[in-house]
Amino acid sequence: MLGAIVGDIVGSVYEFRPLEGDWENFPLFSEKSRFTDDTVMTIAVAEALRRGYGKDGLHDLIIDSMHTFGRQWLTAGYGQKFYRWLTRRQRDPYNSFGNGSAMRVSPVGWVAKSLEEAERLAATSAAVTHNHPEGIKGAQAVAGAIFLARSGAGRGDILRYVTEQHGYDLSRPLAEIRVGYRFDETCQGSVPEAITAFLESRDFEEAVRKAVWLRGDADTQAAIAGSIAEAFYGGVPEPIATEALARLDKELHESCLAWHLWLRNGPGA
Repeated sequence: MLGAIVGDIVGSVYEFRPLEGDWENFPLFSEKSRFTDDTVMTIAVAEALRRGYGKDGLHDLIIDSMHTFGRQWLTAGYGQKFYRWLTRRQRDPYNSFGNGSAMRVSPVGWVAKSLEEAERLAATSAAVTHNHPEGIKGAQAVAGAIFLARSGAGRGDILRYVTEQHGYDLSRPLAEIRVGYRFDETCQGSVPEAITAFLESRDFEEAVRKAVWLRGDADTQAAIAGSIAEAFYGGVPEPIATEALARLDKELHESCLAWHLWLRNGPGA
């Protein structure tokens, strides 16, 4: 999930101030770079999986974890409907098809032992709030892509999976998409573009940069592209990872480290 955290922090500066220059030249980090709700909810899902993977009640555990982390970092930048769900301690979903389901799903792609399990767990993590079919589809497409990437699948395999299994159109190149592209926080209007940013990359950094370069929902799309790129390219380059982790609060940093230690030891072992 570190790739998602990096993407979130890098893109945070450009979420409402779209990048004007080339994708190669903007600074990855600045004084204004910060983690947002994307990071908080990604870690919340990871914490729920760490505590409840393979056990009954994961759906409720994800809700509890999202409530706990969300209320601790209440100013992280949540959407209006999610903020209301959070602050009212609601437990029922609100039929969202926003890209929040896709930006927080990366831990699922790492814990799953099969593509089918990745899709099932992705649906569980999405449906606590984003139970609209498009919200679930966005989460499943990203989690499935991560699972395939860490399992050694090539770009072509991932492209076929996303297009054939989930029906997303990945035929348009980024340069064409960027013309006239605007901020879009829906799964159907942002997840395919973020996956395309990964598909057109040659390394982890390029995937994140190109997602920001789209001039859309920069932090979330960079989090999605970064989460797949981390799995595909064998991790996050150490200097970038170090810079991102240094921007996390102590508790978030500790949760992130605990997740990676648990993952190394073999979930469900």
